[in-house]
Amino acid sequence: MATTATTQPRALIIGGSLGGLFTATTLRAAGWDVDIFERSPHELDSRGGGVVLQSDVLSAFHFAGIQTGGALGVQSGDRIYLDQADRVIHRSFMPQTQTSWNMLYSKMKAHLPAQIFHPGEQFVRFEQVGDRITAYFASGRVETGDLLVGADGARSAVREQVTAGLAPTYAGYVAWRGLVPEKELPASAADVLKGTFAFQQGPGHLMLEYLVPGEDQSTQEGQRRWNWVWYLKVAHGEELSSLMTDRFGKRHAFSLSPGTPKDEDLARLAQTSKNLLAPTFQTLVEATKEPFVQAILDLQVEQMVFGRAILLGDAAFVPRPHTAGSTAKAAANALALAQALQPAGIDIDAALSDWQNGQLREGIGMTEWGMNMGDRIMGIPRGSAMSKDV
Repeated sequence: MATTATTQPRALIIGGSLGGLFTATTLRAAGWDVDIFERSPHELDSRGGGVVLQSDVLSAFHFAGIQTGGALGVQSGDRIYLDQADRVIHRSFMPQTQTSWNMLYSKMKAHLPAQIFHPGEQFVRFEQVGDRITAYFASGRVETGDLLVGADGARSAVREQVTAGLAPTYAGYVAWRGLVPEKELPASAADVLKGTFAFQQGPGHLMLEYLVPGEDQSTQEGQRRWNWVWYLKVAHGEELSSLMTDRFGKRHAFSLSPGTPKDEDLARLAQTSKNLLAPTFQTLVEATKEPFVQAILDLQVEQMVFGRAILLGDAAFVPRPHTAGSTAKAAANALALAQALQPAGIDIDAALSDWQNGQLREGIGMTEWGMNMGDRIMGIPRGSAMSKDV
C-alpha cells in the first residue's frame, strides 16, 4: 500500500548497534521518522574493536549527510606475513584504511537527535494489522509504525519470531581480540608493525594486526591503538562452553567483553602465544590489558521481509570476519533500504520486496565466500562436525 504525500512514515528500529544506526541515519535522510529501541540500558560506544573501512560505509555516510570532521581511520600500506621466527616472508603493497567500531558508532550517534534513542527496551514481539505494525516491549511499552526493522544482531529477537528458531551455528573456532594504546607497545614490536597490515598463518590458526583510531577517535600518530585478532580452534561442547563462561560464572552464547574472560583462559592464551606466535605478536598479546573473545558464527536466512517487519545486518546474515564485510553489509542493507523507500508516495510493500531480492543475493554470496575462506584458513572440512548450533 502506498503512503500519502502528507504522511511521514515511521520506522521502529530494534537494535542500537551499528546496523540500527546505519538504518536510522539513512532512513531519516530519505524522509522517514525513526526511533531506535536498544535492549541494553548502557551506552555501547566502548564495545568492539577494529573495522576495515569499506566503500559501503562511506556511501551510507554520504547519503545520510554525516560530517566526519576529519579522517575516519588509519591508513596502512604494506601487507606483511611473519613466520614464527619473526622473519618477514612476504610483503606486498595493498593500501587500505582501518577504523574502529566506536569511531563509526560515535559519528552516527552524534548525527542523530537524542530523543530518538530508547535504551533498556527489550523487544518481545510484534503484530501487524493492515499496513501498520506494532511492537511490544518487556517494559510494557507499545509502539506503532509503518515498518519494523530487526537490526538486533546475531541474537535477534525479531528473527526469533519470524523464522521458527533459526539460530547461528558455531564454525569451530574463535577470535581472540585486543587493543593496545600505540605508545604502550615496545619499540621492538612497533618498528616491525608500523604502517602495515600484518599476518602470521600457522596450522589451524591465523594472527593479524593493524592500527585503528584511539579510544578518543584520534588518528594522530602516537594516539592510535594496535588492534589484533587471533583465530584459534576451540572444540564445540565442553571446551567452548568453558571458554564462554566468564569470570563471574555466567555462560555467554557468542562473546566475552573486555575484562570478563577468566584468569585461567587468559593464562592459556598467553602460553599458546608463546608456543605459536612470532616474538613481535607475542609482545603485542603481552601488552594487551584486557583481551576479549568471540565465537565465530554462521547464519543465513532465506527471507528478509515478513510483511512490514524486516531483518537487516547480522540479524539476517552473519559473515565470517575474514570477509571484513559485516559492518559494510549492514551499511549496504540500510542504504539500499533507504533508497528503495525514499520516493514520496512509495508503495512500501513493493519496495521491500525489491529490496529483499537484491539483499538476499548479496548476503548469501558474502556468507558462502566467508565460510569457504575461513574453513580453508583454519583447516576445517566443510560440513564437518566442528560446526554446531550455538
